[in-house]
Amino acid sequence: MTDRAPRSRLVPALIYAALSTAIVSSLGMLLVPTLSREMDVSVSTAQWMLTINLLVGAVATPVMGRLSDGPHKKRLLLWALSIILVGSILAAVAPNFTVFLVGRALQGLTYGIVPVTIALARRYVAADKVQFSISSLSVTVATGLGVGYPLTGIIAGLFDFRFAFWFAALFVVTAILVVLRIVPAGPDEQAARVPFDYTGAGLLGLGLGALLLGVSEGPNWGWSSPWTIGTFVFAAVVLTTWVRAGLRKRNPLINLRVLRNGEVLLANCAAIGLGAALYIGLSISSLIAQAPASTGYGIALPVFWAGFVMFPLSVGSFSANRLVRRLSRRISLTTLLPIGAGMMAASGTLLWFAHTELWEILIGMLVFGLGVGTSYAAMPALIARSVAIEELGSSVSFNQVLRTVGSSFGTAVSGAVLAANMAPDLHPTGAGISATLAIGALVCTAVFVALLIRTLITERRRYIR
Repeated sequence: MTDRAPRSRLVPALIYAALSTAIVSSLGMLLVPTLSREMDVSVSTAQWMLTINLLVGAVATPVMGRLSDGPHKKRLLLWALSIILVGSILAAVAPNFTVFLVGRALQGLTYGIVPVTIALARRYVAADKVQFSISSLSVTVATGLGVGYPLTGIIAGLFDFRFAFWFAALFVVTAILVVLRIVPAGPDEQAARVPFDYTGAGLLGLGLGALLLGVSEGPNWGWSSPWTIGTFVFAAVVLTTWVRAGLRKRNPLINLRVLRNGEVLLANCAAIGLGAALYIGLSISSLIAQAPASTGYGIALPVFWAGFVMFPLSVGSFSANRLVRRLSRRISLTTLLPIGAGMMAASGTLLWFAHTELWEILIGMLVFGLGVGTSYAAMPALIARSVAIEELGSSVSFNQVLRTVGSSFGTAVSGAVLAANMAPDLHPTGAGISATLAIGALVCTAVFVALLIRTLITERRRYIR
C-alpha cells in the first residue's frame, strides 16, 4: 500500500496488531496457580512469569518508542511481533521453568507495540481522524484484556496452560500477516534521521530494571533488607544520571524537556497512579473470583469461568472510547482525564466496600472499564496535541513506561499487604483483601482530586483572560 492508497483498513489493522499486547498480558495472573502446580514451583516463584515480562517490557518500551520515530516503523513492528512469536512458542513447549521464563522475557516486547502503532497512525492516518485513532489504540490493551482473560480461562480450563500460549502464538502469526498486507511499507521519508541514543537506552533500561526488580521482589526480600535498599539506591543513581545526560543531549532517547508542558506532565503523572490502581483492582478481583467460599469473600469460580469476570472491563473501556470520540468535540481532553479518573475512583471505592458477590465484582469491573477507556484515551491524545510529530513515539512510549511502573507498584503493594494478612489455609484474610482494595481506591481518588484541581485552575485562567 502506497501513501496515496486508501487507508480505511489501516487503523483496524493497527488495533489488531496492538491486541497482541492484551492477549499476551492475559497469560499472567490467571495462570500463576496453574503454572505453580504444573511446573512444581512455589507460587512466589511462579510470580516471576509476571516479573520477568514486566522487566523486559520496561526496557523495551522506550527503545521501541524512539525507534518508531525513525523511518523503519513497519520493519520495527514486524521484528517485535516475530520475537514475541518466538517467545510464545518457547513458553508453550518449555520443558522446565527456566526455559519458560526465557519465553516470557521475549514476550515482554509486547509492551512496546502500542507506541509503535500510535506512531504509524500519526504518520499515515488522515489528520481529521488521528486523534480518534490514537485514543482507540491507547485503550486497546484494556479492552482486549476483557476478552483475553476469558479466552485464557476457557483454554486453560478445557485443555492445558500450554494451549493458551499456542493460542497467543497463532494470534501473533495472524497479526504479522495483517501488518505485512496492510501497513504501508517503509522507509518513511518524512521521518527524522537522528543518531540513536545508546547511552540513554542503556541507563534507562538499567535504572528501570533495577527499580522494578526492587518493587517486585521487595515483599520477598523484605522492604528493609540490604538487597531491597541497595537496589532502590542503585536505581535512583542510574536514573538521575540518565536524566542529567538526557538534558545535555540534542537527540536523547526521551526528550524530557517536553515534560515542561503542563498537559504532558499531567498525563504522565496520571499514568503512574491510575496504572497502579488498575492493576490492584484487576489482580484482587481475579483472586476473589477464584478463592474458595470458606475464606468469607471468595466466589469459588473455576479458572474456566474466572476469566469472564474481566469481560465487563472490555465492554466499559470500548464503550467509553466510542463516547470520548464524540465528547472530545465539545469537552477538552484536559477535562475528560479527571472524569475518567473519577469513574475509576468510584469503581475502586465500590469494590472496597462490596466485593463478596459476583454481581458486585462485575459492576466494579464495568465502571473500571469506563474510567480506563476515558482516561487512557485522553492521555496519549493530550501528548500528541502537545509535542512535535518527531517526538511522538518516544513521548507516548514514556507514558506507557510510567503505566508499567505504576502497575509494578500496584503489584508490590498488593503482594506486600496480602503477604502480611495470610490465614492458616494460605489464603489472604478478608481484612487483607479490603485493605488492598482500599489502597487502590485511595490512589485513584488522590489522582482524581489532583486532576480536578488542575482543571479548575486552568479553566479559571482561561476565563480571566
